[in-house]
Amino acid sequence: MLITLYLPIFGMMKPTKKTVFLALLLPFQIILIQYLSGKPQFIEQYYANGLYPFISRFFRILFGWVPFSIGDLIGLILIVLIILETYKLIKNRFRNLIKKTIQLVALFSIIYFCFYLFWGLNYFREPLAKKLNLRSSKYSTEQLIKVTTGFIDTLNNLQVAIAGNDTLKIEIPYTNSEIYDKVKDAYSNLSNNYPQLTYKSASIKSSMVSLFQSYNGTSGYLNPITGEAQVNSMIPKAGLPSTACHEVAHQIGWSAENEANFVGFLACVSSSDKYFNYSGYRMALRYCIRELRKREPKRYKEFWLKINKGIRKELKDNYEFWKHYENPIEPYLKKGYNSYLKANNQSKGIESYSYVVDLLIAYSEQK
Repeated sequence: MLITLYLPIFGMMKPTKKTVFLALLLPFQIILIQYLSGKPQFIEQYYANGLYPFISRFFRILFGWVPFSIGDLIGLILIVLIILETYKLIKNRFRNLIKKTIQLVALFSIIYFCFYLFWGLNYFREPLAKKLNLRSSKYSTEQLIKVTTGFIDTLNNLQVAIAGNDTLKIEIPYTNSEIYDKVKDAYSNLSNNYPQLTYKSASIKSSMVSLFQSYNGTSGYLNPITGEAQVNSMIPKAGLPSTACHEVAHQIGWSAENEANFVGFLACVSSSDKYFNYSGYRMALRYCIRELRKREPKRYKEFWLKINKGIRKELKDNYEFWKHYENPIEPYLKKGYNSYLKANNQSKGIESYSYVVDLLIAYSEQK
């Protein structure tokens, strides 16, 4: 369905009145989105809790049964088409530049429309803290130390319970498919306490471009056009459950990265599986101790050494994994993603991921 929507734009369609109309529609869409971005109550009532649940579940039912990523396939086809059309344009010495530009803008207009209709308007909904009755606010260093210490103790206990002693690394024994299946169970448990975080009709898949994701420094992403949760299958397995739960949080309508992190954490710690619990608390501790390092750099090592040796080994391996894929292009890709987040109601860009600490502290204090 989506391929038949996009393919006519490139090479198979002259710049007809329809193409020109689609191209001219783009600036009006941008103005409309800017207007809607200031209407969180409207978005919450009529989109996030009205139209979106039907759209998202429709696409999960439509594509969830397919064993590979339809979204990745569509993306690859579009990239090939754009490369071919660019080559033809250069070969013909830019003779059809105006026609091709109109076609390209028309394509962007369709993608822009689908992006915000199928998922993107969730960026402008009311905060998750309000929906979960959490008092999220600026926190003190003392609060951060208290919560970080609690996460260290919990993670240490989990690691010993799983590994048998405090020096062995955790090795998750499941396949990726088994982890994705257990994500559904985790969300099922979570919905008992938070019905608004219910997840039905799963669509979680390993990305076809996992190697590219490793090089651009990403663990997963939601394809907003097909509604598939894409997971980088190459990342160390200790982070796989929390990553998959994070992407599912996007699927159920939480676009902001800090909120998706928090919902992913809640799902992991609600799971009856100890490896999911470990992955969830591991993610929470990483964000908290990172913030603690910024505030108390002299005391950071003191807290780091409180973490069991086996956990530190695993976290070091995780660091080495990402270090291995560092490359000169990655910072530019992150700058592009940073700009994308800022354009979608996340003023701190990539830094917004770490804002999950506010929610973790509010949750811990509420408990």
